[in-house]
Amino acid sequence: MENNKTQNRRKFIQNGVRLSLLLSLGTVTAAALRKVTTDDYVWQIDPFECTQCGRCATDCVMKPSAVKCVHAFALCGYCDLCGGYLKPDSINRDTAAENQLCPTAAIERRFIEEPYFEYHINEDLCIGCAKCVKGCTSFGNGSMHLQIIHDICVNCNECSIARVCPSNAIKRVKASEAYLVKGDFSRKPKA
Repeated sequence: MENNKTQNRRKFIQNGVRLSLLLSLGTVTAAALRKVTTDDYVWQIDPFECTQCGRCATDCVMKPSAVKCVHAFALCGYCDLCGGYLKPDSINRDTAAENQLCPTAAIERRFIEEPYFEYHINEDLCIGCAKCVKGCTSFGNGSMHLQIIHDICVNCNECSIARVCPSNAIKRVKASEAYLVKGDFSRKPKA
């Protein structure tokens, strides 16, 4: 009789362990399926539709704006005379503040070799005004464009910039499909 009770107790514990493992596995599977089937949505600027109107800098609820300039290096010509960096009427091709197009000096110009320069965006200084993007698009390859940085954006239900965007370039997309970038579509902007 004592041996029978021990076996029943042992079976009871084994069945309990199996049941808890099965429930745990089911919970993990359900969570994974839910993540696959439901995707979060985020705001994104379509760089091919953006008209560089400057409203991203003024109409975002974040100050400074969650919209930043992104540089698609694959499209850049590394020009000495960069239309996104220098003012169109600048006399000299140097880094003097009066010659720079960006009002906050967010674009850093680094010498590579004659006559090539590399341009990097300092996101902490960028306000999303689109002056550099407009200059780059009108003169160069269009390697600079605006994008909403999701680590900064509060992902409002109704984006204040999207409401005033004249070209309807700001759209809600699945987070897994975000960061449409000119040129190199596999690369996401630094955040």
